[in-house]
Amino acid sequence: MRDVKTLGLLGTGVIGGGWAARALHCGFDVIAADIDPNMETWIRGAVETAQPALKALTAGFDMPAPGSLTFTTDPRDMAEAADFIQENVPERPDIKSRALAEISAIAPADVIIASSTSGIMPSDIQESVAAPERFLVGHPFNPVYLLPLVELVGGRKTAAQTIEAARSFYLDLGMHPLVVQREIPGHISDRLQEAIWREILHMVAEGEATTDELDQSIVYGPGMRWAIMGTNMVFHIAGGEAGMRHMLEQFGPALEWPWTRLKAPTLTPDLIDRMVEGTKHQAEGRSIRELETIRDECLVAVQRVLAKHDMASGATLNAFEKRLADKPARS
Repeated sequence: MRDVKTLGLLGTGVIGGGWAARALHCGFDVIAADIDPNMETWIRGAVETAQPALKALTAGFDMPAPGSLTFTTDPRDMAEAADFIQENVPERPDIKSRALAEISAIAPADVIIASSTSGIMPSDIQESVAAPERFLVGHPFNPVYLLPLVELVGGRKTAAQTIEAARSFYLDLGMHPLVVQREIPGHISDRLQEAIWREILHMVAEGEATTDELDQSIVYGPGMRWAIMGTNMVFHIAGGEAGMRHMLEQFGPALEWPWTRLKAPTLTPDLIDRMVEGTKHQAEGRSIRELETIRDECLVAVQRVLAKHDMASGATLNAFEKRLADKPARS
């Protein structure tokens, strides 16, 4: 696989904008392709909005000079120029397959193509890709420019060296590549998020809680722990000196109680209205951009504090700083 100097983006929505901001900050050139010419203004604005948070996150790091951003409405131009392609088109297998078939027919066989899909299995869209061994899922999390996790999922035809080369590239972006060992719908993290999301919708639909109460139950409780360690380690600690074994012995019987409903409720007009009205009330008149700025400042602060203890996303930040220091400057 080739040395990556230019990242190609197929699709420039929220995820595409996040990829652009992160890559540019890390010194990579970006060529972004979208059939809608109006998206050039959008993606340049997204990159500009992300800069203060990125600079704060890597303050004191010996960062390379920022890359340059080019926009095109012809995906074929992007496919010819990119050393690594990140696809971010709508979450539909038919749309992704058509888009991937077009660009993979042009991109050289040593150019890795990664899909940002949040739930589609790579084998389901890999058949449309020319040289399918260079295709995988590289699933990020919003905001891509701050959250380090990227799930790497190979399909039936994905080569082992593709996974390793993609992993190395994402490390150069300061990310935490999680190689998912088994191909399953929704990968790993979104399956966990969906379980919580389904229960939220049920509780709102049944009038058991408001969107504000549900968010408070996360923000002031388990959400604070999740930034430091995962659910398994949290519950291991909850077992005291005996750890997870005691925790399961003590609280295991509760798993038989009807506390949750994993099947999602029907999204009736009434339920949609409750969700919209509830979150609008929570926003207290603040725009999406204002809320993003608050979110980003808090995410930077959390990661910088965790870096002092070399834990979780803070450890990823420390590893990125060391990787920058150890890596020869790109010519």
